[in-house]
This record gives sequence, structure tokens and C-alpha cells, in this order.
Amino acid sequence: MLTSLAFIFIVGLAMASICAKLKLPRIIGMLLTGIILGPYVLNLLDPNILAISADLRQMALVIILLKAGLSLDLNDLKKVGRPALMMAFVPATFEIIGYIIVAPILLNISILEAALIGSILAAVSPAVVVPRMVRLMDERYGTNKSIPQMIMSGASCDDIFVIVLFSTFLSMNQGQGANLTSFINIPVSIISGIIIGILVGYILSSFFEYNYEHGHLIRNSMKIIIILAISFFLLALEDLITTSGLLAIVAMACTVKIRSLPIISQRLAAKFGKLWLAAEVLLFVLVGAAVDIRYTMKAGIVAIFVILLALMFRSIGVAICMLKTPLNIKERIFCILAYLPKATVQAAIGSVPLAAGVACGQLALSIAVLGILITAPLGAIAIDATFKHLLFKKG
Repeated sequence: MLTSLAFIFIVGLAMASICAKLKLPRIIGMLLTGIILGPYVLNLLDPNILAISADLRQMALVIILLKAGLSLDLNDLKKVGRPALMMAFVPATFEIIGYIIVAPILLNISILEAALIGSILAAVSPAVVVPRMVRLMDERYGTNKSIPQMIMSGASCDDIFVIVLFSTFLSMNQGQGANLTSFINIPVSIISGIIIGILVGYILSSFFEYNYEHGHLIRNSMKIIIILAISFFLLALEDLITTSGLLAIVAMACTVKIRSLPIISQRLAAKFGKLWLAAEVLLFVLVGAAVDIRYTMKAGIVAIFVILLALMFRSIGVAICMLKTPLNIKERIFCILAYLPKATVQAAIGSVPLAAGVACGQLALSIAVLGILITAPLGAIAIDATFKHLLFKKG
């Protein structure tokens, strides 16, 4: 396992540096590293690492979400309002509709199978989007109109919406019918996640404040460990009650920021930023390792065409979310580009229909793999290459 970790970090960082030299996003090098080292090409990674890959990816995602929460200005988010809420479900809905319209014609599958495949591909990847939005907030690009905050909050929420739809469509493809309770659980999950996060953040910040006032100084490094441990508990809550662990983590970090001295929250955000340097490599290399490159050839050119057409539907959904906002044309184009990348959700659920014995399982996995390979680099390149030209930098 230690040898595998050495491969992941050394080769991943080397490939990321090569991509950076070529003016490409570092994520491309990390994804390629995972594909090459993974079980479907060179098979150099220990099976034990791959067995806990999903947990390791979640840990890395927790780190960047905590950094995001500690950097998020809620006053800015309040200014956005309606568009931020719409970004959580409208673009994904439009993309699924795109698959329902296009896939039966071009791929010769049923409408129900098209809906299932659409629900796999519809989730934006917070692992790709959130780090970039945090960077924009740090560099103050688009913050005058709270654009990074809006995109980041939407990207953190739409996964819940899409995964609920996926589980419903999967049941329907297995002949079990739709479950109305699943749809009711969407707002319940979001609201409960925010409430729990705020409560935990309040208790945590009070604990830090109490110790500070009584002379029991807790080092920032210890605070990081405590916050991480509690975040893992919040994720585990998802298995016990209807709640969004990821939203709870962001809400907790926001509450800690609000109730702490600015210098403390800034230092905590900086430390999580340093942790992200290692977590980023682990996350994207393991996402790449989950990609079965063999399935890309089986899907064919038609599948690529379907993915691109569905992205056009998604773009229309984002454009609708931007109606009656103060954003100009350039800023709206940026929002569309920032909502393209897919990776983590597709790697996690792409193989589920095949394992469940659904007729379109092989095709679903093939399109999920293609979706990652096309949209993750495309979205990352689009964000990195355009943000300085499309967004205003707040002085």
C-alpha cells in the first residue's frame, strides 16, 4: 500500500507539473496518472488502496469543502438568492431531459434507460469546480457579483438532487416503480444538512471560544484535527438519517468562520489549503483509477455526440438560472462553462446499473467513463483559461 501511495503522489505530481508547463489544468495529469496506474492499464496500485478509494476520495473532498466554507462570505451568497437555488437542480434537470430526447433516437434505448443514463451524467463535480471557485474567491475574481459563491453552492447541492433521481430511475429500470418518498427527501436532506451543520458549528466555535477565554489555547493544528473528525461524523450521519453530509460540513465551516475572530478563520482556511495540496492529488488520481478505459471504445462516436448534445441542454438550463440577474453576457458564459465538469459522482455510480443487472448497464458505464474523460478536462480548461477574461476582479 505504501508503494502505491508513493506512485500516486510522485507520478501524480510529476504529471500535474507537465500539464502545468503545457498550460493545461493540473487535474488532467492527475486523472491520466490514475488511469495509467489503475487496474485497467498497468495495474500498479495495491488492491487495498482501491478498496478504500471511495473513502479516500471523500476525505479529500471534505478538506476542500471545509476550505470553501471557511472562505465563503454568507453576505455575498445572500445577494445571489434565487439563482443559487436554481443552480442546484435546473441545469441537471435540463441535461436529463436532453438525454431523454436524444439518447433513444441515437443509441436505440428506451426513454427510461435514457433517463437513468442522464441521471448518472447530470451531476456537476464539486471536486473539479469547488477548488477553482475557492481560488477565484481568494483572487477576488467575480466576487463583486458573488459568482464563485453561487456556482460553488449550486455544485454542492445538485449532487443530492441527481443521486436521488438516479436511485429512482434505477428502481424503475428494475421494475420496482418510482418512489415518491425519494423526491420528498431532496429538500429535507438539504434543509436538515444546513441546520445540523449550523448547530455543530455553533457548538464547535463556542468550545474554541471558551478555551480561549480561560487561557487553554488550542493550537490551530489541533483545531484542524477536531474539525476533520467531526466532518467525518457528519458524513456518516447520511447513513442514519435523511441529511446531506457535504452541506452540513460547509454550513459548519461557515458558522465557525462567522463566530470566530477573522485571524483564526483565515489561518484555518490557509491550513486546509495546504492540506488540499496532498488531498487534490489523492482525489483525482483515484478518480482516474476508477475509470475503466476499456469501455470508452465500446461506446463509440455516437455516445460522444449524445454527451455533447446533452451539455447543450445543460447550458440552456444554466442560462435560464441567470435570467433577471445583474450578470452581463461574459459572466453568464463563464457560469455555463463552470458547470460543465463531471468526475466524482460519475466514477462512484457509473458502474452501479451494470452491477444491478440493468439491460443498459454496460452502455451506462461506457458513457459515464466518456463523460469524465470529456467534461472534466474540458470544464477545467474552460474555467482556468477564461476566468481572467470573463470576470471582473474586485479591487
